[in-house]
Amino acid sequence: MKMRWSMGIALATVLVAALLVSGVAAVGTGNGAISGKHYNLNLIGVKKADKLPNDFNSGARIFVNLVGKSKIYLTLGTTFDVIDADATDGRAEFMLPRPENEYDPDTGAYVGPGAYRVFIRELGQPSDRKAYLKTCAEYMENGEVVSYCSTGDDIVVLQRKKGQSLFDDVTRELTTVVIDGVRVDIFDDEFADYLWEYDNEGLKHVQLRFYLLDEIEAD
Repeated sequence: MKMRWSMGIALATVLVAALLVSGVAAVGTGNGAISGKHYNLNLIGVKKADKLPNDFNSGARIFVNLVGKSKIYLTLGTTFDVIDADATDGRAEFMLPRPENEYDPDTGAYVGPGAYRVFIRELGQPSDRKAYLKTCAEYMENGEVVSYCSTGDDIVVLQRKKGQSLFDDVTRELTTVVIDGVRVDIFDDEFADYLWEYDNEGLKHVQLRFYLLDEIEAD
């Protein structure tokens, strides 16, 4: 049975509440992201001993293991929303639309975003702690789960360094995965499940922003 939060989680939640921005026009502050309506998703690193709220508790944040791997399964929808907020029990779930990325018709190479763009930044006190975020695809074969995950430059390396916390564009890294040399969008019919695997080495707070391009163009 899940019990009330520890004091550390309560403080983290207060911080998250101050940072959540959903469907509000962003001001150009020079933080690396673009201006326009967006959805914020916060990844909060917690110790496994901390007691978390119900998985379906509302809020644009997902709790991940402060140390170790966490899986955030991706569900196809028409908007952005947290379905299961607790990845420390083995599985969280986040809903997002099809990315509809653009590819070169001759080579199949990724050209750029189609439906939306994704940005990410590290928050909190600077430290040498890192986390790694990558996109994976899974399917069943002979009763066993087979998975393909991003490698090389497609892995997002996160670290809160000194100075201003800036966003990086990670649309390609978090909405596509390369399988047998072919890059495909998440939710491609070839595979049953798509997810983000988050391998944390002590990073406490990461923030993602999602910008629907048609809404930005309409502003």
